[in-house]
Amino acid sequence: MTVAYVFITSALMKLMGTELTNHFLGLGLPYPHMMLKLVILIEIVCGILLLVNKAVKNAVVPLIGIIIAAFLLTKVPLLHNGLLPFAFGARLDIVMLVLLVCLYKQYPR
Repeated sequence: MTVAYVFITSALMKLMGTELTNHFLGLGLPYPHMMLKLVILIEIVCGILLLVNKAVKNAVVPLIGIIIAAFLLTKVPLLHNGLLPFAFGARLDIVMLVLLVCLYKQYPR
């Protein structure tokens, strides 16, 4: 339920908030507006699937992809500021990745 909460609220913030949307659009991704809509859709749909405990293993896979991409694009650059600022800035991404992997291993197909 907690994992679902994080992804659903993240999607809603991208959908309704300008700060997170502008940050996402400034990441240098190809077709940023289309990518933003795709990420929002995946986070909401997969988050709801996790919330209602349906197709958990299938829902976790795209969320793992999103969290890895977010980590590489937004957290790895923090290494320029040192290991401790990186560790602090990446803490939620790391915890979410571990929880997603645990969910993947826990649920049968």
